[in-house]
Amino acid sequence: MGSSANGMLVYGYDLGGEDGEWKIREVGEYGALKLSWYEEPEDEDEDSEDDEFTEAAKRRLLVASGFTETYEDGRDGYFARESEAEAALGVEFDSYCSGDYPMWVLAAKVLTAHQGHCDALDLVELSNPETLAGWDAKLTLALGVLGMTPVQEKPSWLLCSYWG
Repeated sequence: MGSSANGMLVYGYDLGGEDGEWKIREVGEYGALKLSWYEEPEDEDEDSEDDEFTEAAKRRLLVASGFTETYEDGRDGYFARESEAEAALGVEFDSYCSGDYPMWVLAAKVLTAHQGHCDALDLVELSNPETLAGWDAKLTLALGVLGMTPVQEKPSWLLCSYWG
């Protein structure tokens, strides 16, 4: 199995992560998350913890948007409906840093240049004030639902790397 390195340009907030310290204000004395809807797992599997945080956060956003269906409901087409509901949120979690030590962004736009590729960007389109205002509103709503306050003052374009 090989490794690859990707470049990412995202519009949103840097949330940090367990190993690189969370970059939100809702942390305890020893750096653990203090969110009413999230309980850190008891096991010592760090990969599980990171996955559980993003899955719990995504689920909270989906329920707040009105999507309360679960896979366990057993209805055909669940994944398509879930994917549609996720897209309607207008925000997503994405990881950067590395597969072994992920850190997170909450983003309204994610552009990824995969290893070995070069992509052209339309900076005028990406800096359109109306588009940015819409993304800002979606990010603000998501943070409110999650009860999270990033240490980053406002959403911005973030240049990240991922190795994994």
